[in-house]
Amino acid sequence: MSPTAETAVPETKDGGQPRSGRGWRIVAALAVTQTIGYGVLSYAFSVFLTPMAADLQAGTAQIAAALTTAILVAALCAPLVGRLLDTYGGRGLMSAGSVLGTLAVLAWSRVDSLLQLYAVFAAIGVACSMVLYESAFAVIVSWFDGPARARGRANALLALTVVAGFASSIFLPLTGLLVEWHGWRQALVILALIYGVAAIPLHALVVRRRPRTRQKPATAEERADLVKAATRRRPFWLLVIAFTANGGAAAVMAVLLITYLVHLGHPPVLAATLAGLLGVLSVTGRLLTTGLQRRLPAALIAASIFALQGVSVLLLPLVGHAVPGAIGCVLGFGLGFGIASITLPYLLLQRYDSTAYASLSGRIAAFSVTGKALAPLGAVALAQAAGYGWVMGAVAVACVIAALALVAYHRL
Repeated sequence: MSPTAETAVPETKDGGQPRSGRGWRIVAALAVTQTIGYGVLSYAFSVFLTPMAADLQAGTAQIAAALTTAILVAALCAPLVGRLLDTYGGRGLMSAGSVLGTLAVLAWSRVDSLLQLYAVFAAIGVACSMVLYESAFAVIVSWFDGPARARGRANALLALTVVAGFASSIFLPLTGLLVEWHGWRQALVILALIYGVAAIPLHALVVRRRPRTRQKPATAEERADLVKAATRRRPFWLLVIAFTANGGAAAVMAVLLITYLVHLGHPPVLAATLAGLLGVLSVTGRLLTTGLQRRLPAALIAASIFALQGVSVLLLPLVGHAVPGAIGCVLGFGLGFGIASITLPYLLLQRYDSTAYASLSGRIAAFSVTGKALAPLGAVALAQAAGYGWVMGAVAVACVIAALALVAYHRL
């Protein structure tokens, strides 16, 4: 471990987690920062879309391209961020990312042109790669390291994602109220302060490197060799295919579900209510997946749920005109909406251990996050060219591809 990394916490006599319970304090701190981070840096954008378009005299598609820019930049940064996390730990990186995210949101409140908006969102993309799930998972994985802590690690990841799963439920209405009361620019200043006041001190003061163990830490060269060996073999690329396909499918449904339900004849309020179930169901899916992982192979659990998503989406054009049919399809798809965030760390640790976890996770994120950014754009183009039925068919195919890739992964 580099001498510039943050100070390690002493180990206990049995090499386990210190009795102070610092590991769970880290989880609690990250649950707060992930909830606020996703709320401010990601979900709030949709509320600002219309007022920004009016103020900047631009089309909504031009404004929406800013968020796509941020996601693509985050994908490009993911491999480098992963290597830094493996080498130095999360405290410095996540603290710096929190500062950058706060300053970027403040700069967002002052933009006067599309060029400035895109530049700001490029910075937000860098910040997201440093402070959101991939980095938080790496911190938790490194703390709850080793077979003896596997159950604690699973519970920690579950707790983090369950809490952060309510980010949209909290920040969409909050942002709407702030825009209504103060206008979009002042609302952004308030959100930036909320994020900075919470995330910067929590990342700087609470996040720590994993406790020191008796084993000699892996060198940078050893981690690089492990990454090279992994990326030359089929299991790694099956994970890339599975989680890129599923991530793209989930992104398309998150963007187009309300529009499609209205297209099927449902009132906008009902469509929005049904789409809102996705967030609640993502928590349900994570709880279900974590519980089943203790009894069944994780890859097959995820493959089954991905297949259920594919069937649900395929049935939506057929039975979605009726309210019960629409509810059933949304329920079926929603169960798998958040399980990738729980399943991927489990599979990576099961096959590759934690030595280069963040580096491997970052490599996969480079593909999956890019898929999440580009898939909705392709879906909109397909809907305009051929209709929404073809979009639902494409989403179903992506879910089936993800399921088959995980089945193949399990057999290796």
